[in-house]
Amino acid sequence: MARRPSVHEMIMSKKAPKPVGPYSHAIKVKAPGEMLFVSGQIPIEVPAGTVFTGDIKKQAELALTHLKNIVLDAGFHVDEVVKCSIFLTDMKNFEAVNEVYQRMFVGQMLPARAVVQVAGLPKGVGVEVEAIAIKRADPDDIFKDEDLKR
Repeated sequence: MARRPSVHEMIMSKKAPKPVGPYSHAIKVKAPGEMLFVSGQIPIEVPAGTVFTGDIKKQAELALTHLKNIVLDAGFHVDEVVKCSIFLTDMKNFEAVNEVYQRMFVGQMLPARAVVQVAGLPKGVGVEVEAIAIKRADPDDIFKDEDLKR
């Protein structure tokens, strides 16, 4: 049986820490339109690779910086992020993490978001962030009226 061409591409950023498990930094969907699914990012200091478990604001800043770098390295912009999920081990840290998050995502078109408390996160960190981005359509790629009539 012939293998069909892949509709997705693995993204690995040199500006984010190596994954701590069997997963990609992100997956870019190439067909029918470009989408990016960014794996959960935790506060690992680059290039040392040490896990940071101190101040929750710094944890959030590290995780969100990794997320941003992966989005940019995949050829997307932060304003193309349409959904973020934030996982916290303590909901008491919501306001502190939200303060850092607001510096990353600004403007009129904020992504949809979920924040949930979990029993634990990898490496004993307090925050993990994942995202989905959708590429803005190139005006030349948008269907023309005659294409819609077919």
